[in-house]
Amino acid sequence: MKNLFKQYLPYLMGYKRQFILAIIGMLAVAIGTAGSAQIIKPTLDEVFVAKDATMLSVIPFLLIVIFAIKGFGQYIQTYYMSYIGLDVVRKLRNNLVEHLTYQDMEFFQTMHSGEILSRITNDITRIQSVVTSMIPNFVRESLTILALTIYVIYESPKLAFYFLVIMPLAIIPLGQLAKKMKKYSKLSQESTSIMTARVGEIFSNIEVIKSNSTQTIESKKFSIENYEVFKYLIKQVKINALTTPVMEILGSIAIGLVIYIGGMEVIEGRMSVGAFFAFSAALFMLYNPIKRISKLYNQAQDAVIANQRMQELLEMRPKIVSGEKILKERVESVSFKDVSLNYKDKIALNSVFIDIKRGDSIALVGDSGAGKSSFVNLLVRFYDANSGEILINGINYRDFSLSSLHNRIAFVTQRIYIFNDTIARNVAYGKEVDRKKVIEALKKAYALEFVEKLESGIDTVLSESGNNLSGGQRQRIALARALYKEPDILILDEATSALDNKSEVLIQKALELLKDKMITITVAHRLSTIENADTILVFKDGKVVCANSHKKLLQECNEYRKLAKVLDS
Repeated sequence: MKNLFKQYLPYLMGYKRQFILAIIGMLAVAIGTAGSAQIIKPTLDEVFVAKDATMLSVIPFLLIVIFAIKGFGQYIQTYYMSYIGLDVVRKLRNNLVEHLTYQDMEFFQTMHSGEILSRITNDITRIQSVVTSMIPNFVRESLTILALTIYVIYESPKLAFYFLVIMPLAIIPLGQLAKKMKKYSKLSQESTSIMTARVGEIFSNIEVIKSNSTQTIESKKFSIENYEVFKYLIKQVKINALTTPVMEILGSIAIGLVIYIGGMEVIEGRMSVGAFFAFSAALFMLYNPIKRISKLYNQAQDAVIANQRMQELLEMRPKIVSGEKILKERVESVSFKDVSLNYKDKIALNSVFIDIKRGDSIALVGDSGAGKSSFVNLLVRFYDANSGEILINGINYRDFSLSSLHNRIAFVTQRIYIFNDTIARNVAYGKEVDRKKVIEALKKAYALEFVEKLESGIDTVLSESGNNLSGGQRQRIALARALYKEPDILILDEATSALDNKSEVLIQKALELLKDKMITITVAHRLSTIENADTILVFKDGKVVCANSHKKLLQECNEYRKLAKVLDS
């Protein structure tokens, strides 16, 4: 908890004005609390015992002033600390999301998207309570305890001694409860991540679930994980609930002792009735902030674990490191020199050699897992080769910055990514929207015909994943996005699989017109897509076993002849 406070207190220093105002509010609460105890003494001694009419008219006014100061202080502290807390959480979320987007593809393939979502939402929300309430409440209660402690010692050092000696004994059982709270906090956050991942999986695969009528099966899986969350949360509630009775018992012992000894002081005339009641009121007031701080300590364990989980993500560093050179010139050549790639123990590519020039159209064929996707993933630098090198214009492409490299490459996959935005912004994604260029790109992708029929044309807002379009229409939007970029390297990974034969032929003609301006790399799903390619690379077990034109491969390559029969069927 100490490290947690140390970590987030510097954030507060970035909000000096708000923090100073919040501290003023906390001081006002502390002073108002101590003042409300002090006013009891003249009320009893001067008004009820001495029957002072002047004091009777003054005390109600003083009471209003004291509680006004306390209430205004509470308002200022709550508002400004909430402002700071919410803004810090906003920045934390921004930092975390940006940090994660720079992680390697391997990270996203090994960590479930639901787990990532849980950490960005649930874990950071738990941390929010540290800045919004725990730190300010801890400071406020500490100031209140300090003010009231000074007051009770001032009123009666003897009576204060008994209370202030017994209450610290509460640290022992509270420390044990805090350890258990930390344990169950970790388990509850882990189970929440698993549950969130399950929800994400259910709704991502809803078509499969509905088509197989497996709603009951998935609901049962979810209910098991949901119960795990409940189980650990209720254990946290149980431990948190134990804090109050522990404090109540120890507090009652201390207060009972003070009442007995204080009563003797009043009976023997060493203390006035007003002074005793003022002291007792301050003591009761002192007990409450001590109790609240003990609860805060337990609650902080939840935030400690959430913070650890968030720091785990923030400490991750990508293996794919951006170079420093800017790729300014057009891409004239791409060369794979003895390139090999392993996914852990599996060989994905094995000693690949290939030279590609601008204007070349390259097709990749092979069975599933033969190495086609690994080839294009390397080119986009989703991964780095284990050995060998990839050269662009004769320079190792690792020397180029990732952003300048990606500006030269357009990558269209079979899985189409559509953003919940207008068609124009989807096509111009990552760049300024030029409406003429958008229309031109849609024309080239043979998408303008259906876009113009939509009520708002290129300003039509597409729903999540583009569900208000057909599969073929989504693929054309994705192709238009690639063409809008005016790339030097165009990668089509089964990018026309959802199109009918007529549309595919038209797009192939459009790409043929653009052929001289770029390198085109196509991962084939049917023979018609690749038979006009300049070079077809035939992959098997991570190796390029044949490389030539369609006609020559049919004559010379047995592996290609087998594949051609499958592609043509």
